Amino acid sequence: MGNIKNMPTSERPYEKMLMYGENTLTNSELLSIIIKTGTKEKSAIEIAQELMNENMDNSNSLRFLQSISIQELSKINGIGTVKAIELKAVGEIAKRISKPLTINRLKIKTRDDIVNLFMEELQNEKNEVLKIVMLDNKNIIKKISCIAVGNESNIFTNVKSILSEPVKLQIPKIILIHNHPSGNPTPSNQDIQFTRKIYKSAKLLDIMLLDHIIIGDGVYESVEGL
Repeated sequence: MGNIKNMPTSERPYEKMLMYGENTLTNSELLSIIIKTGTKEKSAIEIAQELMNENMDNSNSLRFLQSISIQELSKINGIGTVKAIELKAVGEIAKRISKPLTINRLKIKTRDDIVNLFMEELQNEKNEVLKIVMLDNKNIIKKISCIAVGNESNIFTNVKSILSEPVKLQIPKIILIHNHPSGNPTPSNQDIQFTRKIYKSAKLLDIMLLDHIIIGDGVYESVEGL
């Protein structure tokens, strides 16, 4: 292809968006607008398509923009550091748009309420991240804290680090949520034993552990048997 200018006007991403709307553009066309210019050998659309082919999974999702690093992007021929930063900014904007405007004072009615708060953020994490959601007696969120960040396979933390803040704030209910970078949310034996330990310790302090949710790639599971 070489140059987008050689394409028919109606097929160029900028003109196509103006004429038919942004929802008519393919993922590669949308990315090419951010990439802007190509190289002597490839157009911006071809660079975008190459980027997608190397990073997208079977879900045909653009979520990789949230997990891929600036360094990884800048190594792709035709992107470089400036375009890599712009692409990462797009990924971060999408992540922030997906979050509710206000989290504090949000009432949790179902497990999906919690999952919807964290799915977009945690499913793209390359390391395990453990968060604690603190609720009042009416299940209204009072605070959310990140307790630990681990390596690709497990989180290093302890009971004291998890329960110290709820005790200090006199929180009656908590929910734990963490991710599995593998994409498989099935609780491991370690997850189950860890959850039971927290449940028993919290109960002694008059704190109720309502749930422990594990986020995978677009899916989740709860650690049952509390």
